[in-house]
Amino acid sequence: MPSLDGKVSLVTGGTSGIGLAAANALAREGSHVYITGRRERELATAVQQIGSNVTSVQGDVSNAQDLDRLFAQFRGEKGKLDILFANAGIAKYAALGNITEELYDSIFNVNVNVNVKGVLSTVQKAPISRASRALSPRLPRARNRS
Repeated sequence: MPSLDGKVSLVTGGTSGIGLAAANALAREGSHVYITGRRERELATAVQQIGSNVTSVQGDVSNAQDLDRLFAQFRGEKGKLDILFANAGIAKYAALGNITEELYDSIFNVNVNVNVKGVLSTVQKAPISRASRALSPRLPRARNRS
């Protein structure tokens, strides 16, 4: 019997890479998985790869309206969220010596708006169940070493 039967998961950026691998693993373990992505074609491909126990929602996690729409749909269909894998992000690369000011600015903008703001907004708005919050790791308080 899969260990996540009856659980509901959300994987942002679930159309490729680590996000798709996580969505596959969660679905295999019995969780119903919601995946998000910005492009409908990639979402459809990911749904085919995952197979059963998956729902796709097109949207951009750095866009507050898209997140509101995602969580409104989620609440209407499932009501609770047991597992959140806030994975959405964008990376751009260039060889050292080929990094232009425009590329640098676009990388910085993407990192702040998607990779930081998107994750923060997702985690703040997510309807995580009380039981799941109780399982979140607790960090020890910093001690004054003076």
